[in-house]
Amino acid sequence: MSLTEKDVLAAAEAIEGEIVRTPTIESKTLSQICDAKIYLKFENQQFTASFKERGALWKLRNLSEEEKKRGVIAMSRGNHAQGVAYHAQRQGIPATIVMPVNTPTIKVSHTAKFGAQVMLEGETLVEAGAKADAVAADENLTKIHPYDDPYIIAGQGTIGLEMLKDVPELDVLVVPIGGGGLISGIALGAQHLKPDIDVYGVQADMFPSMYNVFHGEQRACGGPTIAEGIAVSSPGKLTQEIVNQRIKDVLLVDEKHIEHAIALLLNVEKTVAEGAGAAGLAAILQYPDIFKGRNVGIVLCGGNIDSRLLAYVLLRELSREGRILTVRIESQDRPGFLGQITTAIGKAGGNIIDVSHNRLVTDLPAKTADIGLTIETRDAAHADGIFDLLQQNGLKVKRVVQG
Repeated sequence: MSLTEKDVLAAAEAIEGEIVRTPTIESKTLSQICDAKIYLKFENQQFTASFKERGALWKLRNLSEEEKKRGVIAMSRGNHAQGVAYHAQRQGIPATIVMPVNTPTIKVSHTAKFGAQVMLEGETLVEAGAKADAVAADENLTKIHPYDDPYIIAGQGTIGLEMLKDVPELDVLVVPIGGGGLISGIALGAQHLKPDIDVYGVQADMFPSMYNVFHGEQRACGGPTIAEGIAVSSPGKLTQEIVNQRIKDVLLVDEKHIEHAIALLLNVEKTVAEGAGAAGLAAILQYPDIFKGRNVGIVLCGGNIDSRLLAYVLLRELSREGRILTVRIESQDRPGFLGQITTAIGKAGGNIIDVSHNRLVTDLPAKTADIGLTIETRDAAHADGIFDLLQQNGLKVKRVVQG
């Protein structure tokens, strides 16, 4: 089945009212930070907190009655799984979901809550996909591919239509790429309404699969990226064709910029984005010259991030900003000495949030101890002042650089 903008238009008409019509809103603060007009498409406001509902719903709606009766199977790290499970449950279709064993717990539990049978299999999507294929063949189930399916692509493309209808002046869209279903559909929809709009794809440095296709390179895929939603080693065949025809470029973003984007979205927009959902903003932060002065639409494609990981990201961001100072001090091991140090820090306005006191560091003299302090400060200048104060008090202090 070849895809055109007519397929996206048909999907938009059919699923209207069954998914959330998420807003596209300008962020004045992010616009100032990025020196461009930044508009955010809040797909993290879908019921399952991800855009994946759109394609899943449209695919399920196009199954035959016999296929619906037998049931469906999908492989996914989470967002596609939840989209399929949720809309299958709504339509009374039995659903089985195969997920890699390292899938975030929040995504596994949410998928199960939608009534799907969840199977944890394999370390990668490839291994999970092989299991899904085997189960589909054994049980005669219809496989719902996460990205390389015309109905999936057309469903995701409804996002591009909505963005251009809400903000016609957009001249560039920045879209995360895993397998390529989202960007393929968005390009078809958006360029139907505005043929000259530029569409940029974004991938994590660790998983440059579509980047390799687009640029003719063979960079390795793999690693513990925070953007696990786009950690795909092999993009779709259909999506490759569309990307090569319609996309301006594919950009790679590093983990530091993705983390920074997650923190900015939470602190500035008070919205939660998972790593993949923040990848678009990360690209603008990492490649500012490409987007300077332009009207840029970013798709916040998902908000399913583990709360523990989110807390860790925010603490790392505070450390990068200098608002958390971590030091190690070689101190005298005598009564009251630790109290003197903490008192000095308190008088300087620092708030100690963690202390370790280790007497068993064997490369230090027996009458000394290794003290570790994590200190909350107002800003980087305040942190520098506290560090200088500790040195001025004759302490052997080292700054621990984190993040």
